[in-house]
Amino acid sequence: MSQPADASSGVIDAYAQLLQESSGGDEFVAGATLRDGNEALAERVDALGVNGLRARRATVRRAIEDDGITYGGAPGSARAGRWSLDPLPTILSGGEWQRLEKGLAERAQLLDEILNDLYTDQRLISTGVIPAEAILGHRGFIHQAVGTRVPGSNQLILPSIDLGRDSDGEWTVIGDRSQAPSGAGYAMADRRIIARAMPALYRDTPIARLRGFFDDMRFALMDVSPHHDRSPRVVLLSPGPDSETAFDQAFLSALLGFPLVQSEDLSTRDGRIWMRTTTGEYERVDVILRRVDAGWSDPLELRSGSRLGVPGLIEANRRGHVAVVNPVGAGILENPALLAYLPQLSRAVLGTSPRLPAARTWWCGDAQHRREALPQLDKLVIKAISRDSGFVTRFGWELSQDQLADIRARIEEQPWAWALQDPVSLSTVPVVTNDGLMPRRLVLRAFGVARDGSYRFMPGGLGRLSTDSSSRMVSNALGGQAKDIWVLAADETAGPELFTPIGAATAQLPGLAAAEVAVAPRVADDLFWLGRYAERAEAATRMSIVADDLLADTMGRTGSLGAAATRIFLDALSAVTTVRTSETQDGVSNDQELLRTVLVGPGTGSISYAVRHLIRSSLAVRELLSSDTWLIVSRLSRVIEPGETGEDQPLQPVLAQVLESLIAVAGLGAESMVRDQVWAYLEAGRRIERAQHTVTMLSHTLAEERSPVIEGQVIEAVLRATDSVITHRRRLSAGHSDGGPVQGALALLLSDRTNPRSVRYQLDQMVVAMSHAPNKELDERIAAVTTTIATMDLEELTRGKRAALRTRLGELAAELHELAAEVERVHFVRRANQMSLTGGGLVIS
Repeated sequence: MSQPADASSGVIDAYAQLLQESSGGDEFVAGATLRDGNEALAERVDALGVNGLRARRATVRRAIEDDGITYGGAPGSARAGRWSLDPLPTILSGGEWQRLEKGLAERAQLLDEILNDLYTDQRLISTGVIPAEAILGHRGFIHQAVGTRVPGSNQLILPSIDLGRDSDGEWTVIGDRSQAPSGAGYAMADRRIIARAMPALYRDTPIARLRGFFDDMRFALMDVSPHHDRSPRVVLLSPGPDSETAFDQAFLSALLGFPLVQSEDLSTRDGRIWMRTTTGEYERVDVILRRVDAGWSDPLELRSGSRLGVPGLIEANRRGHVAVVNPVGAGILENPALLAYLPQLSRAVLGTSPRLPAARTWWCGDAQHRREALPQLDKLVIKAISRDSGFVTRFGWELSQDQLADIRARIEEQPWAWALQDPVSLSTVPVVTNDGLMPRRLVLRAFGVARDGSYRFMPGGLGRLSTDSSSRMVSNALGGQAKDIWVLAADETAGPELFTPIGAATAQLPGLAAAEVAVAPRVADDLFWLGRYAERAEAATRMSIVADDLLADTMGRTGSLGAAATRIFLDALSAVTTVRTSETQDGVSNDQELLRTVLVGPGTGSISYAVRHLIRSSLAVRELLSSDTWLIVSRLSRVIEPGETGEDQPLQPVLAQVLESLIAVAGLGAESMVRDQVWAYLEAGRRIERAQHTVTMLSHTLAEERSPVIEGQVIEAVLRATDSVITHRRRLSAGHSDGGPVQGALALLLSDRTNPRSVRYQLDQMVVAMSHAPNKELDERIAAVTTTIATMDLEELTRGKRAALRTRLGELAAELHELAAEVERVHFVRRANQMSLTGGGLVIS
């Protein structure tokens, strides 16, 4: 049995042994030698030692957290989980990769020819090369898509192929992924993390870079556009942020520069697909990179209950108005039954036997195949031909006799639905564990793209590992790790993995600036609420810091004037956050509990609630945000995690860390975002939230006359919470506040156009932001609220009991609420369930 490499075993020797170990046995290979290209890595492993390797693993884990790389769904969803990556890359020599790439390109070409035939002439079926039942019995064959095409010579634009090294060191095909293959974004993310975790090795190793593959992908998608009267509009259709590969989709969208859209962002008119924008205009969509499975992609012709697809998509594709990549119906190529016939298919279509071997496969719908395979069921891999059948691939040798008998009966009942396969003896690679180096079985997912009539493949691809050395199951969903795959290339020079921008300008909409790119209402809505939640969390945090300071200052002096001022401010905090003060049996408020509840309580007004929704909104639009965002958001998430804010934990350090992160979020928006619609909606959300918060706080603090001492302390607390206290003091000292402290504070926080915390300043900034998405009605409403503030007579309003001030602030709060609602009404109208009547070019929604 394989033993871990520890500090006393000679790490480089153990590494060499683990690298050479194959699935044919569980013992180290005596006198093992390194595969080509691994010498430098082995030396680095030896120099680091076990402790150094563990440190690198910790670095990788932290980088994954900081980059927000997830798998299985968005944080908070039932399937959410972190991506897992081993710090040691797997290295392939240039010669080995060249041989493998030729086989991959040949296989992709064969699959492309098969796909083209099955959805056009179907000669492969009519001539008996493929049994009709093997195709028609597979759920990936979409008969509604027969006759649809992607413009150009290739139909399979983005092939993906899973491979494993057998016990002889030869790469063998395990399966094909053509439906909506995922993982290319993860591969690039892995590369960037390993480059940071192993900088010296990365810098000194001549590695083929990945960025060229994404350039090729972008060109390929633009090339298949059915229209070339302008720069093609390409979108990536996603199931949404709860998709298990949501990170991969968003990262790919950012790498390619194409918008990530969901079903509700698209509409069908006149047999064409259009992207809805917040300006009320529609952009014609030319190419859809599909990450929604075929069966869910068109509720008009396929699953009627689907809310992930676009009604009329297949008809628009059929008419040649939009290209879909990969085509609806490409999932038929994932059919394991095809593997049983690929050798003769290759000879019939390409005139040659396949370069790449594949695991021997029997399709049980063929009587001869069934007779050969069923007697050895306990030695084979058992697969349902349709991945969505609900049957999980099983290994016959792991099943009991009763389980085998049950599966044998199911095969006899529906033989066409099953395929049996020889196991591939997957070789292993070293991974870093708590116990040192251990072997894990490796599957390589290779990613290709069709360009100029041939196929190019990402150098390397995505490595995936088994959960332990004995298991043959390789699945990220089951907790398997990933591996960065390096391909040596002597003519390459080290450099950062950056996206290379590509030329053509984006089509513009009426009313937008030259460089403006419109966004969909759903995206604008998420950006708007991202800004609101960020500001809500920051404002509550600032108030909580001041409140905690006041409590510390007045501790033990319950009857003092300072305690009275503290009570007023705490009541304001409770009102602003909607978190209510709990009371003891003596009727005394538990103020420390209030502050802790404001920080991590379950209510909608707590800081933790706002932060969680900030993170969720960020994930919904992550392809539009700076990569630095995730470093900040990750840190923020860790600060408010349960256990970090326990009963014995002082609040001030936690609140300070939260505030620091939220200020950084605001700084990214202020200093790192181009002034376009993306920034505009984020900025509008922040400004409307800050204005509402300020007015609510003033209503509960300064809208009532109190003794000068209490009032002075309340004013000081309010100004500290709004980061305006220094300016107020300077103006009072300089004699620039003729109306006294209350009037001066109100002027500073309501009408001062130079104070970034005043309500008037927020409205001025909203005017600037919404100029990127102009709307006359909204402009008029902003102007009306501005007039309300400009016409306030603060001297009159602060006389006596200040009832008039309380009334005017209430009216202003209502106007701001209506303004926020108007922004949503004008710009964020979401699409209702849609029925497309393509014959008349009508859309009912």
